[in-house]
Amino acid sequence: MSNEQGKSVQRRSLLATVAAALIFSVTAGLAVTGCGSSRMAALHANCTTKGLRWKLTVLKKKPHTPHRDARLSVVNTGDKPCVFRGFPAFEVHLGKGPESDAHGHGRIMPIDLRRGGTVVTSLRYKDCRKGAASDPFMISNDVAVVSAPRDYPGRRAVEVRDEAGKRQAMNVCAASIWMGAPYEAAE
Repeated sequence: MSNEQGKSVQRRSLLATVAAALIFSVTAGLAVTGCGSSRMAALHANCTTKGLRWKLTVLKKKPHTPHRDARLSVVNTGDKPCVFRGFPAFEVHLGKGPESDAHGHGRIMPIDLRRGGTVVTSLRYKDCRKGAASDPFMISNDVAVVSAPRDYPGRRAVEVRDEAGKRQAMNVCAASIWMGAPYEAAE
């Protein structure tokens, strides 16, 4: 084999290695940025309140703490994937009187929510003591008002349930409720 033929074989081998590496990189990139990624979110419309099924669960109270935790779960029941872009709106009202609103905390990346996919948001609020009817700011209701991010006019009432699925009232003793960053629930 001549020197020129050897160099030609080396070049072809190098090109084959580069091509294999490129194919592997593209395939791995597609796996990482699949349909559930924020890059794909640009291709879908924002989620709307009416295309989502809402569930509000108040968790068992931990002893000796003034706070109570709750979980807001949202399932995409629409025909197509949608983008959950931000914090949902969440309010607990006392009739037409005072209300307590949730305020989001944390950095939010858009969530490309496939059909049947679930987004979960944690809530924490100051729980009223039992028998605290004299508390100056007490909002008690077994229904909360929710809406998808950026869909405030589409608000919907959702029943408050405990972990066993029984209807329960939220007894909030503060003007605001802490809301964690929404995240997509694992299957």
